[in-house]
Amino acid sequence: MREIVLDTETTGLDPNAGHRVVEIGCVELLNHVPTGRTAQWYLNPERDMPEEAYQIHGLSSEFLADKPVFSAIANEFVAFIGDGKLVAHNASFDMKFLNAELAAVGHDPIANDRVIDTIALARKKIPGAQYSLDALCRRFDVDLSRRDRHGALLDSELLAEVYLELIGGRQPGLVLAAEKTRAGVERRRREPLAARPHAASAEELAAHRAFVAELKEPMWSSFWDSEAAD
Repeated sequence: MREIVLDTETTGLDPNAGHRVVEIGCVELLNHVPTGRTAQWYLNPERDMPEEAYQIHGLSSEFLADKPVFSAIANEFVAFIGDGKLVAHNASFDMKFLNAELAAVGHDPIANDRVIDTIALARKKIPGAQYSLDALCRRFDVDLSRRDRHGALLDSELLAEVYLELIGGRQPGLVLAAEKTRAGVERRRREPLAARPHAASAEELAAHRAFVAELKEPMWSSFWDSEAAD
């Protein structure tokens, strides 16, 4: 099962108001395990960078001026995400921007049924908690020391760890490791034990006869008579 944990940085809050994506970060998971494969694109938004957005992610118009526009990387982005599930934090925000960018260059939109929102997962797992990425990282003891600003790739890496905690995705890995360990242990073949003797000894038979002889007309006395006759 292939999943892509992703995040975007933008010039603002609404693509319908002319705001654009300026960074995309992706982390690949296979069967809930990070593969080490990632993707990152900085994008020229072909517009100015509002100060409010710059304060969040630190991406200036000057830095982005020589970066490719979305149309130049659209095919590469679509190829990377493939048909896997997409995992995002507050996914509706990222999807509305990505679908706006995809529509502008003639690509099909990303369907809602392939998107997993980690905020929705967190609300089910830990009702009443704080659901920001920072808060969830602190709850699950995910290292935040590198996160002085928002960054799409860094946030995707952090979110991948949070996502695995939310779904218990580390457990399958532990189970798999245990199975591999068991498979690597050579089974010892046990030799069957010799059957224990169950027949009465001569001494035990004599003692039993003496006991029976003391009984008054026991119903099984005929058995011993026949034995004696033999």
